[in-house]
Amino acid sequence: MSNLKEVRLRIESVKNTQQITNAMKMVAASKLRKAQQRIAALKPYAQKMSQLVSTIYTTSSENFSSPFFENRNDEKILLVSLASNRGLCGAFNSNIFKQIKYLIEISFKQQYLSGNLKLISIGKHLSDILISKKFPVIETKDNLIEKVNWETVKTLADELIELWMKHEFDQIILVYNHFKNAGTQIITTESFLPLSYNVDPKAENMDFLFEPSLKDIIDEIIPHHLQIQLYKAFLDSFVAEQGARMTAMMIATENADILLKDLSLAYNKARQASITNQILEIISGSNTLNKS
Repeated sequence: MSNLKEVRLRIESVKNTQQITNAMKMVAASKLRKAQQRIAALKPYAQKMSQLVSTIYTTSSENFSSPFFENRNDEKILLVSLASNRGLCGAFNSNIFKQIKYLIEISFKQQYLSGNLKLISIGKHLSDILISKKFPVIETKDNLIEKVNWETVKTLADELIELWMKHEFDQIILVYNHFKNAGTQIITTESFLPLSYNVDPKAENMDFLFEPSLKDIIDEIIPHHLQIQLYKAFLDSFVAEQGARMTAMMIATENADILLKDLSLAYNKARQASITNQILEIISGSNTLNKS
């Protein structure tokens, strides 16, 4: 009987867990759809903004001078990592950590050893790991990833731009998960600053008149372009997180189904064995009485 009770308790426990994972799957699916709509609405604007910057760069290359395009000696590196505040999303956070570890120990090993590599971590789940590993985290902004908001991301972009303008860093790099589909996230390492653009062939023969001046336009457009690019990275990471969580919870729910079938089979076998033993005991007792 004790074995039957244990199996029955396990079945109830798995059913309760399955209800939770199924609910989390549905919540993640809802958030995923909404976030996909947001990034789909942003992409055309972000692409046009990139095209505009490329056009300005091409048509004014002779007179073009901007600190945002300044190639420095790459001695001082800032990594900005985007992860999540919560777990239960597969390898979403661990993949970011592996990429950060690779950049620190391989790509920018010299800068790290000389104390010229710093980290800004966004996402508590990753921040805790980076700090525990004693990586050079100068700031955590975990609240930004909870609800991706234009104003808060814009403020962060302005802070990064200010660090760049003060020559605090020679390169600022974003590390985040790019959403491919619900089951696939691609680790992306993207230069935030300096900007780099190829000449736009369509704009080479165009003649633009810049009013009030080229400098005024650059000073206005490029910071806004950087804000948009950072906001897009945040949304991309958030979509990837929800996709990863939805997939992880779907797999957990399906695994619970398999486990329930196995437990039900074990329960039925144990129950059958218990009934058989009881019948044998009754027969044995009856035979004993008949003999006496």
